[in-house]
Amino acid sequence: MLSSYAAHFDAPPGYLDFARFGPPSREALVATARAMEESARSDHTTVDGLMRAEGAARDAAARLAGTDATHTVLLPNASTGLFHAALGIPEGVVLAPRTDFPANHYPWRRTARLGRATPRWLDPAQGGGVTPDLVRAALTDDVVAVSVSAVDFRTGFRTDLAALREAIGPDRLLIVDAIQAFGIAEMPWDTADVLVAGGQKWLRAGWATGFATLSDRALESLEPVLTGWTGVEDPGLFDGTEHPPAPGAGRWSLTNLSPVTAAAFAAALDLVRRYTVASIEASIATRIAELAEVVRECGGHVLSPTDPTRSAGILAFRMPDQDPALVAKSLNSEGVTATARADSLRLSPHASTPPEASELVAAALSSLRD
Repeated sequence: MLSSYAAHFDAPPGYLDFARFGPPSREALVATARAMEESARSDHTTVDGLMRAEGAARDAAARLAGTDATHTVLLPNASTGLFHAALGIPEGVVLAPRTDFPANHYPWRRTARLGRATPRWLDPAQGGGVTPDLVRAALTDDVVAVSVSAVDFRTGFRTDLAALREAIGPDRLLIVDAIQAFGIAEMPWDTADVLVAGGQKWLRAGWATGFATLSDRALESLEPVLTGWTGVEDPGLFDGTEHPPAPGAGRWSLTNLSPVTAAAFAAALDLVRRYTVASIEASIATRIAELAEVVRECGGHVLSPTDPTRSAGILAFRMPDQDPALVAKSLNSEGVTATARADSLRLSPHASTPPEASELVAAALSSLRD
């Protein structure tokens, strides 16, 4: 499976930064070029024809998320979805981890200033993530929602969404940012009331791609504050009156999206469907295990959970007495692309990553001792 999947991509073997950006497939590039070429030769059929890509991408995302098109909407990024969710909660407390990526902070800071939902910050244990026990201890009657990442961007810690759903009960909203997990980790997405993901990382669709799914509970309780002209009933009827929001997740639409990026997104999602999330996940777990062994053999300290049931896609580590910037420079010299932070480094391979990547990392880390 690994070799046939890898044949769809041109990223170099040492590219280990998919948690930051995933180089798109040839199919996504072809879909983008074809859509641009068609738009350059426009006639009376072109725009309507190109716009069909949005439906294809929405349907593909819905299938992978275990829902349907009525509960799914395309978005240009995950942050747009989080702002939709945040502004849709009129009042109450929302639990969110202080250690989460800032995309899950600013929507709640903004709503608090507007006198709507107010954040209460959770503090996971160092190196860990949000657990049901942590959330359960913070629950009070005024908590109306919990907003978490499916997979922690720092360490790859995998949130137990099913247990979290059980912990908060059926009446509170569970909002999940799946950008570091969707397409590479089999998780119970149907436990989320709001699921958002961008397509530029693990889905390898390029920038300005993404989607959200909304449960019936979310559609009923979230106010459609940011609904635009394309998110209402009869959007093509320009009669100068305010139209009611669309009945499904389409109410989160602000305006028409790019059919070019929609075409790339549809192609990327189709590749995930063809190779299956389970197979992609297994291949990534193999590479993570290999890289973890290399880091330890070179004297490094692994910061991520290495049990694949507790983590996904990301291997964070530290080299004792070594500046992460200098470690990153050594990795770069061997053709390895990684994320360097002030206190650690992050490797994030994909199913297309060959065994050779571990050899490159070993050479780079070994050189630090020379």
